[in-house]
Amino acid sequence: MTSTRGRIAALLGAVAMVAGATVATPAVAAPAAPGRHDGISGQAPCPEAPEFICGTLTVPLDHGGATPGTLGLEVAVTGNSRAPKGDLLFLTGGPGQPGVPAIRRIAGKLAPVLKDYRLVMFDQRGTGRGALRCPGLQEDMGSSDLAVPRKRSIADCAAALGPNARYYSTADTVADIDLLRRALGARRLTIDGVSYGTIVAERYALAHPAHVARLVLDSVAPPQGFDPLDLAALPATARILRAACQATGCTTDPAADLAATVRKYGNGAQILSALTGYEFIDPDYGAVPEILHEAAAGRPAKLLEFFDLVHREVDSASAEELSQGLHSATLCADSRFPWGTTDTPVAGRAAALERTRQALTAEQTWPYDAATATGLGSLLVCLDWPREPVPPTPPAHRELPDVPVLLLGGDRDLGTPYEWLYQTAELAHDPRIVIVPGAAHSVQNRAANPAGRQAVYDFLLE
Repeated sequence: MTSTRGRIAALLGAVAMVAGATVATPAVAAPAAPGRHDGISGQAPCPEAPEFICGTLTVPLDHGGATPGTLGLEVAVTGNSRAPKGDLLFLTGGPGQPGVPAIRRIAGKLAPVLKDYRLVMFDQRGTGRGALRCPGLQEDMGSSDLAVPRKRSIADCAAALGPNARYYSTADTVADIDLLRRALGARRLTIDGVSYGTIVAERYALAHPAHVARLVLDSVAPPQGFDPLDLAALPATARILRAACQATGCTTDPAADLAATVRKYGNGAQILSALTGYEFIDPDYGAVPEILHEAAAGRPAKLLEFFDLVHREVDSASAEELSQGLHSATLCADSRFPWGTTDTPVAGRAAALERTRQALTAEQTWPYDAATATGLGSLLVCLDWPREPVPPTPPAHRELPDVPVLLLGGDRDLGTPYEWLYQTAELAHDPRIVIVPGAAHSVQNRAANPAGRQAVYDFLLE
């Protein structure tokens, strides 16, 4: 998921908030002089990045019209309003990450294509300065979607958001994007999504196929959304740790040691959360084999230090950086759980989850256990989330529109393992697949190997 798929570090790097203004990391290359765009109010140079134009897109809270109210979504664009290839919409992850604070950084990463495209980024509803705020949940989970929060934090967040939480689903963001497209005057969009942004991009393409030119999907999740049990990431951990071990010359079997550690301490969910965060520090997982080997032997001190390190260095985030309120509202509205959807009565959910735990096999969960799959943070948030109507999700095998699709992944990515990429590729008519060796999550932004970025440049400029 984002976070730990959704963590802000996954995509944006360090982003500071100073006196209410967003400050992005320095650009690699500045885009052309800014152009104008119609349908977006308050257009002016971005306060902390004046080479871009910022403004506000007003959208209805409820696209169905039953509940009154509007939301103001911040938008930022580069120059080149007459770009020959049109608008390139870059979608950040989470759910919960804003887009506007990253405009300078992403423009730097995509500099070779900006002579042909106008780059567009926006703060999806409930993110950035309009973040949904749940202080307890933010403290408990930070930028992780796997950390286990306190029940009180879940209840307080649901109460604070109230019945309007239902209007922060991916379907609502897809409707916002089509209003943004119209405001930009674009007939079609080229969309580049990362992590949760790939789900949004896929859902937009399914809902509005005539308005998509091409798709870049980086760190791919399928259009049906993240699996709350994480049954791709659990077995992928063995593959990833063993490959990293081989690359670094370690002499142990980290997968076997992980299995022994989970059996000994019953802390699989905490380990998975920490490993999914640590890939942003070191995609080689260099310290992990020794940590797991010692823990398996009954010496957990280094493992406990490892948990503290990841929480301190990766998983801390403010609501402006990654809103846990929005994250929870979206996942609870979107996901399909062992008990069904969030439209299922709360009273029967725990029993359904327990039945699922008992039915899971070692083959599905190894080197973890069934308790890991049913004990992950975002699943537990939605276990106790109030009952609400939910939007439909696309059928599992519905194909993407017949447009060029580039699917980009790293072979060390635990947050969105490449098993999901290949699953999603089956929905594309002529998928182009690039797996970058040694890369973890968010290939375009973070991989040391430039092959992924070059593939994007070639794909967008062909």
